[in-house]
Amino acid sequence: MEMTVGQVAERSNVKVSALHFYEQKGLIQSWRNAGNQRRYDRSVLRRIAVIKTAQQLGMSLEEIGEALSHLPVDHAPTQEEWQAMASLWRHQLDERITKLQKLRDSLGECIGCGCLSLNRCQLRNPEDTLAEEGNGAVLL
Repeated sequence: MEMTVGQVAERSNVKVSALHFYEQKGLIQSWRNAGNQRRYDRSVLRRIAVIKTAQQLGMSLEEIGEALSHLPVDHAPTQEEWQAMASLWRHQLDERITKLQKLRDSLGECIGCGCLSLNRCQLRNPEDTLAEEGNGAVLL
């Protein structure tokens, strides 16, 4: 079943301008009818739902596009295809959570020192491996 851009916007609760943007980024696709009006397959509603959910999870449009590039654009993906995408995102989210937990645990040091020292601040200089070799330009 084909849908107009207005119908897709209403059903997905997304502005028409956002649909055009998603299409420009290659996240969704449409075609033009004889009157040169955009038309979408009904399956685009699922893709839009995934895009909006992924954005709420903090995924970038590039990450979303990469995941969606492995899914069919002409019909709704299968459960297995969704699972493969979800598995990839789960791994990326686990990495982000780990980084955020490290950041959270480092906040006390930063607030305690008050100077944002580049020599030891884990917020301004995370995982600084060259600090062990001394201050300044140690590679020169």
